[in-house]
Amino acid sequence: MIEWYESNLVLIQGTIINLLLALSLQVPFRFGVFSFAGIGAFGIGGYAAAILILEQEVSAVVAIIGAMVVGVAVCWVLGLVVARLGGLYLGMATIAFTLIIAVVAINGGERTGGVIGLFGVLADLPTWTILAFALVAVAILAITERGAIGRRVEAVREDPELAASIGVNVRRYRLVAFVASGALGAAAGAMNTIVRTTIGPTDIGFGIVVLALTMMIIGGTRSWLGALIGAIIFTWLPSILESVGTWQHLVYGALVALAAIFMPGGLLGVMTDGWRGLQRRRRRASRGTSVVEDPTEAEAAAAEEPAAELAPLLDAANTGERGQS
Repeated sequence: MIEWYESNLVLIQGTIINLLLALSLQVPFRFGVFSFAGIGAFGIGGYAAAILILEQEVSAVVAIIGAMVVGVAVCWVLGLVVARLGGLYLGMATIAFTLIIAVVAINGGERTGGVIGLFGVLADLPTWTILAFALVAVAILAITERGAIGRRVEAVREDPELAASIGVNVRRYRLVAFVASGALGAAAGAMNTIVRTTIGPTDIGFGIVVLALTMMIIGGTRSWLGALIGAIIFTWLPSILESVGTWQHLVYGALVALAAIFMPGGLLGVMTDGWRGLQRRRRRASRGTSVVEDPTEAEAAAAEEPAAELAPLLDAANTGERGQS
Protein backbone atom coordinates (compact mmCIF):
# COMPACT_ATOMS: atom_id res chain seq x y z
CA MET A 1 0.00 0.00 0.00
CA ILE A 2 2.81 2.39 0.89
CA GLU A 3 4.65 1.56 -2.32
CA TRP A 4 1.48 2.20 -4.37
CA TYR A 5 0.95 5.53 -2.59
CA GLU A 6 4.52 6.68 -3.18
CA SER A 7 4.50 5.62 -6.84
CA ASN A 8 1.19 7.41 -7.49
CA LEU A 9 1.73 10.44 -5.26
CA VAL A 10 1.60 12.90 -8.17
CA LEU A 11 -1.74 11.50 -9.38
CA ILE A 12 -3.19 11.52 -5.86
CA GLN A 13 -2.24 15.15 -5.35
CA GLY A 14 -3.47 15.97 -8.85
CA THR A 15 -6.85 14.40 -8.08
CA ILE A 16 -7.36 16.63 -5.04
CA ILE A 17 -6.24 19.74 -6.91
CA ASN A 18 -8.50 18.91 -9.87
CA LEU A 19 -11.40 18.46 -7.44
CA LEU A 20 -10.96 22.05 -6.28
CA LEU A 21 -10.60 23.19 -9.90
CA ALA A 22 -13.83 21.43 -10.91
CA LEU A 23 -15.63 22.88 -7.88
CA SER A 24 -14.56 26.38 -8.91
CA LEU A 25 -16.78 25.95 -11.98
CA GLN A 26 -19.46 23.79 -10.42
CA VAL A 27 -20.37 26.18 -7.60
CA PRO A 28 -21.42 29.04 -9.92
CA PHE A 29 -23.31 26.62 -12.18
CA ARG A 30 -25.18 25.28 -9.15
CA PHE A 31 -26.17 28.85 -8.32
CA GLY A 32 -27.42 29.30 -11.88
CA VAL A 33 -24.40 31.45 -12.86
CA PHE A 34 -22.74 30.54 -16.18
CA SER A 35 -19.25 31.63 -15.15
CA PHE A 36 -15.69 30.52 -15.90
CA ALA A 37 -14.12 32.98 -13.46
CA GLY A 38 -12.70 30.09 -11.43
CA ILE A 39 -10.23 29.35 -14.23
CA GLY A 40 -8.99 32.91 -14.16
CA ALA A 41 -8.67 32.61 -10.38
CA PHE A 42 -6.66 29.42 -10.95
CA GLY A 43 -4.07 31.47 -12.85
CA ILE A 44 -4.16 34.32 -10.35
CA GLY A 45 -3.65 31.93 -7.47
CA GLY A 46 -0.79 30.14 -9.20
CA TYR A 47 1.14 33.33 -9.94
CA ALA A 48 0.35 34.87 -6.55
CA ALA A 49 1.68 31.81 -4.71
CA ALA A 50 4.81 31.70 -6.88
CA ILE A 51 5.58 35.39 -6.31
CA LEU A 52 5.00 35.10 -2.56
CA ILE A 53 7.32 32.10 -2.26
CA LEU A 54 10.06 33.42 -4.57
CA GLU A 55 10.09 37.02 -3.33
CA GLN A 56 8.84 36.81 0.27
CA GLU A 57 9.98 33.22 1.06
CA VAL A 58 6.73 32.39 2.83
CA SER A 59 5.57 28.85 3.64
CA ALA A 60 3.30 26.89 1.34
CA VAL A 61 0.23 27.33 3.57
CA VAL A 62 0.73 31.10 3.80
CA ALA A 63 1.20 31.27 0.03
CA ILE A 64 -2.03 29.34 -0.57
CA ILE A 65 -4.02 31.53 1.83
CA GLY A 66 -2.53 34.68 0.30
CA ALA A 67 -3.41 33.43 -3.19
CA MET A 68 -6.98 32.74 -2.06
CA VAL A 69 -7.31 36.28 -0.69
CA VAL A 70 -6.17 37.74 -4.02
CA GLY A 71 -8.44 35.41 -5.99
CA VAL A 72 -11.47 36.26 -3.84
CA ALA A 73 -10.84 40.01 -4.15
CA VAL A 74 -10.49 39.90 -7.94
CA CYS A 75 -13.54 37.66 -8.46
CA TRP A 76 -15.62 39.81 -6.08
CA VAL A 77 -14.83 42.88 -8.19
CA LEU A 78 -15.53 40.88 -11.35
CA GLY A 79 -18.88 39.79 -9.92
CA LEU A 80 -19.83 43.41 -9.33
CA VAL A 81 -18.78 44.44 -12.85
CA VAL A 82 -20.73 41.69 -14.65
CA ALA A 83 -23.69 41.70 -12.25
CA ARG A 84 -26.16 42.58 -15.00
CA LEU A 85 -24.97 39.91 -17.43
CA GLY A 86 -26.41 36.43 -17.66
CA GLY A 87 -26.36 33.24 -19.70
CA LEU A 88 -24.06 33.08 -22.71
CA TYR A 89 -23.00 36.74 -22.35
CA LEU A 90 -21.75 36.08 -18.82
CA GLY A 91 -19.91 32.98 -19.96
CA MET A 92 -18.18 34.91 -22.75
CA ALA A 93 -17.23 37.72 -20.37
CA THR A 94 -15.68 35.35 -17.84
CA ILE A 95 -13.78 33.42 -20.52
CA ALA A 96 -12.42 36.77 -21.72
CA PHE A 97 -11.39 37.45 -18.12
CA THR A 98 -9.44 34.18 -18.08
CA LEU A 99 -7.70 35.00 -21.35
CA ILE A 100 -6.84 38.48 -20.04
CA ILE A 101 -5.09 36.88 -17.06
CA ALA A 102 -2.92 34.90 -19.48
CA VAL A 103 -2.09 38.07 -21.44
CA VAL A 104 -1.17 39.92 -18.25
CA ALA A 105 1.10 37.03 -17.26
CA ILE A 106 2.86 37.12 -20.64
CA ASN A 107 3.44 40.87 -20.40
CA GLY A 108 4.24 40.93 -16.69
CA GLY A 109 7.99 41.19 -17.16
CA GLU A 110 10.30 39.74 -14.53
CA ARG A 111 7.52 39.60 -11.95
CA THR A 112 5.62 36.90 -13.88
CA GLY A 113 8.47 35.53 -15.97
CA GLY A 114 6.89 36.57 -19.27
CA VAL A 115 6.35 33.84 -21.86
CA ILE A 116 8.69 31.46 -20.03
CA GLY A 117 6.98 31.71 -16.65
CA LEU A 118 8.36 31.23 -13.14
CA PHE A 119 10.51 28.29 -12.04
CA GLY A 120 11.94 27.00 -8.78
CA VAL A 121 8.83 27.59 -6.67
CA LEU A 122 10.05 25.40 -3.83
CA ALA A 123 7.98 24.95 -0.68
CA ASP A 124 7.04 22.00 1.50
CA LEU A 125 3.43 21.00 0.75
CA PRO A 126 2.52 17.57 2.18
CA THR A 127 -0.41 15.66 0.73
CA TRP A 128 -2.32 15.87 4.00
CA THR A 129 -2.24 19.68 3.78
CA ILE A 130 -3.76 19.59 0.29
CA LEU A 131 -6.36 17.13 1.55
CA ALA A 132 -7.17 19.34 4.55
CA PHE A 133 -7.93 22.33 2.31
CA ALA A 134 -10.13 20.13 0.12
CA LEU A 135 -12.03 18.65 3.08
CA VAL A 136 -12.79 22.11 4.48
CA ALA A 137 -14.05 23.25 1.08
CA VAL A 138 -16.20 20.15 0.61
CA ALA A 139 -17.66 20.44 4.12
CA ILE A 140 -18.72 24.04 3.49
CA LEU A 141 -20.19 23.21 0.08
CA ALA A 142 -22.05 20.20 1.48
CA ILE A 143 -23.83 22.55 3.89
CA THR A 144 -25.01 24.71 0.98
CA GLU A 145 -26.55 21.64 -0.68
CA ARG A 146 -28.90 20.91 2.22
CA GLY A 147 -31.34 22.64 4.52
CA ALA A 148 -32.63 26.17 4.07
CA ILE A 149 -29.50 27.35 2.24
CA GLY A 150 -29.74 24.51 -0.24
CA ARG A 151 -33.39 25.26 -0.91
CA ARG A 152 -32.63 28.94 -1.57
CA VAL A 153 -29.81 27.99 -3.95
CA GLU A 154 -32.19 25.65 -5.79
CA ALA A 155 -34.78 28.43 -6.04
CA VAL A 156 -32.21 30.93 -7.35
CA ARG A 157 -31.02 28.47 -10.00
CA GLU A 158 -34.43 27.22 -11.16
CA ASP A 159 -36.28 30.56 -11.32
CA PRO A 160 -34.36 33.68 -10.20
CA GLU A 161 -37.26 36.02 -11.00
CA LEU A 162 -39.68 34.03 -8.88
CA ALA A 163 -37.09 33.68 -6.11
CA ALA A 164 -36.55 37.46 -6.09
CA SER A 165 -40.30 38.06 -5.96
CA ILE A 166 -40.55 36.17 -2.66
CA GLY A 167 -37.68 38.04 -1.04
CA VAL A 168 -34.57 36.02 -1.93
CA ASN A 169 -31.62 38.34 -2.65
CA VAL A 170 -30.56 36.83 -5.99
CA ARG A 171 -27.78 39.39 -6.53
CA ARG A 172 -26.18 38.45 -3.21
CA TYR A 173 -26.22 34.75 -4.06
CA ARG A 174 -24.67 35.43 -7.47
CA LEU A 175 -21.89 37.43 -5.81
CA VAL A 176 -21.31 34.64 -3.29
CA ALA A 177 -20.92 32.25 -6.22
CA PHE A 178 -18.17 34.45 -7.70
CA VAL A 179 -16.39 34.73 -4.34
CA ALA A 180 -16.51 30.96 -3.73
CA SER A 181 -15.32 30.31 -7.28
CA GLY A 182 -12.39 32.69 -6.76
CA ALA A 183 -11.36 31.02 -3.49
CA LEU A 184 -11.54 27.48 -4.90
CA GLY A 185 -9.81 28.33 -8.18
CA ALA A 186 -7.03 30.30 -6.48
CA ALA A 187 -6.40 27.48 -3.98
CA ALA A 188 -6.18 24.94 -6.80
CA GLY A 189 -3.83 27.17 -8.81
CA ALA A 190 -1.55 27.82 -5.84
CA MET A 191 -1.33 24.12 -4.97
CA ASN A 192 -0.70 23.17 -8.60
CA THR A 193 2.17 25.67 -8.83
CA ILE A 194 3.77 24.51 -5.59
CA VAL A 195 3.48 20.82 -6.49
CA ARG A 196 4.91 21.36 -9.98
CA THR A 197 7.36 24.09 -8.77
CA THR A 198 6.61 26.12 -11.90
CA ILE A 199 3.89 28.08 -13.67
CA GLY A 200 3.60 29.66 -17.12
CA PRO A 201 0.96 31.29 -19.34
CA THR A 202 0.22 27.95 -21.02
CA ASP A 203 -0.96 26.58 -17.67
CA ILE A 204 -3.99 28.87 -17.68
CA GLY A 205 -5.01 28.65 -21.32
CA PHE A 206 -8.19 27.33 -22.92
CA GLY A 207 -7.11 23.73 -22.26
CA ILE A 208 -7.65 24.12 -18.52
CA VAL A 209 -11.15 25.48 -19.23
CA VAL A 210 -11.98 22.34 -21.24
CA LEU A 211 -10.56 20.06 -18.54
CA ALA A 212 -12.51 21.69 -15.70
CA LEU A 213 -15.73 21.80 -17.72
CA THR A 214 -15.34 18.13 -18.73
CA MET A 215 -14.80 17.01 -15.13
CA MET A 216 -17.85 18.92 -13.97
CA ILE A 217 -20.22 17.80 -16.75
CA ILE A 218 -19.22 14.12 -16.85
CA GLY A 219 -19.14 13.84 -13.06
CA GLY A 220 -22.32 15.81 -12.35
CA THR A 221 -23.21 19.46 -11.81
CA ARG A 222 -25.56 19.32 -8.82
CA SER A 223 -23.24 18.15 -6.02
CA TRP A 224 -19.60 18.14 -4.93
CA LEU A 225 -19.71 14.36 -5.38
CA GLY A 226 -20.04 14.88 -9.12
CA ALA A 227 -16.91 17.05 -9.15
CA LEU A 228 -15.07 14.36 -7.18
CA ILE A 229 -16.10 11.65 -9.64
CA GLY A 230 -15.00 13.79 -12.58
CA ALA A 231 -11.68 14.66 -10.92
CA ILE A 232 -10.87 11.01 -10.25
CA ILE A 233 -11.74 9.89 -13.79
CA PHE A 234 -9.93 12.61 -15.72
CA THR A 235 -6.85 12.65 -13.50
CA TRP A 236 -6.26 8.91 -13.80
CA LEU A 237 -7.69 8.24 -17.28
CA PRO A 238 -4.71 9.61 -19.30
CA SER A 239 -2.29 7.30 -17.47
CA ILE A 240 -4.65 4.34 -18.02
CA LEU A 241 -4.98 5.13 -21.73
CA GLU A 242 -1.21 5.15 -22.22
CA SER A 243 -1.55 1.47 -23.17
CA VAL A 244 -3.35 2.40 -26.43
CA GLY A 245 -0.41 4.49 -27.60
CA THR A 246 -1.13 6.94 -30.42
CA TRP A 247 -4.87 6.24 -30.15
CA GLN A 248 -4.98 7.77 -26.68
CA HIS A 249 -6.52 11.12 -27.68
CA LEU A 250 -9.09 9.47 -29.97
CA VAL A 251 -10.25 7.06 -27.26
CA TYR A 252 -10.29 9.87 -24.69
CA GLY A 253 -12.44 12.09 -26.92
CA ALA A 254 -14.80 9.23 -27.80
CA LEU A 255 -15.37 8.38 -24.14
CA VAL A 256 -16.11 12.02 -23.30
CA ALA A 257 -18.52 12.37 -26.24
CA LEU A 258 -20.40 9.17 -25.41
CA ALA A 259 -20.70 10.14 -21.75
CA ALA A 260 -22.03 13.60 -22.65
CA ILE A 261 -24.62 12.12 -25.05
CA PHE A 262 -25.92 9.21 -22.98
CA MET A 263 -25.43 10.66 -19.49
CA PRO A 264 -26.65 14.29 -19.59
CA GLY A 265 -26.91 14.32 -15.80
CA GLY A 266 -23.38 13.01 -15.38
CA LEU A 267 -22.31 9.82 -13.68
CA LEU A 268 -23.69 11.08 -10.37
CA GLY A 269 -27.07 11.60 -12.03
CA VAL A 270 -27.05 8.03 -13.36
CA MET A 271 -26.23 6.63 -9.93
CA THR A 272 -28.83 8.85 -8.25
CA ASP A 273 -31.54 7.83 -10.71
CA GLY A 274 -30.64 4.18 -10.28
CA TRP A 275 -30.81 4.45 -6.50
CA ARG A 276 -34.17 6.24 -6.61
CA GLY A 277 -35.54 3.64 -9.00
CA LEU A 278 -34.44 0.87 -6.65
CA GLN A 279 -36.08 2.62 -3.71
CA ARG A 280 -39.36 3.01 -5.64
CA ARG A 281 -39.37 -0.68 -6.50
CA ARG A 282 -38.78 -1.57 -2.88
CA ARG A 283 -41.64 0.67 -1.74
CA ARG A 284 -44.03 -0.80 -4.31
CA ALA A 285 -42.97 -4.29 -3.37
CA SER A 286 -43.52 -3.56 0.33
CA ARG A 287 -47.04 -2.32 -0.49
CA GLY A 288 -47.71 -5.45 -2.48
CA THR A 289 -48.19 -3.58 -5.78
CA SER A 290 -46.80 -4.52 -9.15
CA VAL A 291 -43.24 -3.48 -9.97
CA VAL A 292 -44.35 -2.55 -13.50
CA GLU A 293 -46.17 0.78 -13.50
CA ASP A 294 -48.60 2.21 -16.03
CA PRO A 295 -46.63 4.26 -18.63
CA THR A 296 -49.41 6.87 -18.76
CA GLU A 297 -49.28 7.39 -15.02
CA ALA A 298 -45.48 7.54 -15.10
CA GLU A 299 -45.51 10.27 -17.77
CA ALA A 300 -48.07 12.29 -15.84
CA ALA A 301 -46.04 12.01 -12.65
CA ALA A 302 -42.89 13.06 -14.49
CA ALA A 303 -44.66 16.10 -15.90
CA GLU A 304 -45.90 17.17 -12.46
CA GLU A 305 -42.61 16.48 -10.66
CA PRO A 306 -40.74 19.77 -11.43
CA ALA A 307 -43.64 21.93 -10.25
CA ALA A 308 -44.15 19.79 -7.18
CA GLU A 309 -40.47 20.05 -6.29
CA LEU A 310 -40.17 23.79 -6.90
CA ALA A 311 -43.16 24.79 -4.74
CA PRO A 312 -41.74 23.57 -1.40
CA LEU A 313 -38.32 24.98 -2.31
CA LEU A 314 -39.75 28.45 -2.79
CA ASP A 315 -41.98 28.18 0.28
CA ALA A 316 -39.01 27.15 2.40
CA ALA A 317 -36.83 29.90 0.92
CA ASN A 318 -39.54 32.48 1.65
CA THR A 319 -39.87 31.25 5.22
CA GLY A 320 -36.10 31.39 5.69
CA GLU A 321 -35.79 34.92 4.35
CA ARG A 322 -38.65 36.13 6.55
CA GLY A 323 -37.03 34.54 9.57
CA GLN A 324 -33.81 36.43 8.85
CA SER A 325 -35.55 39.82 8.52
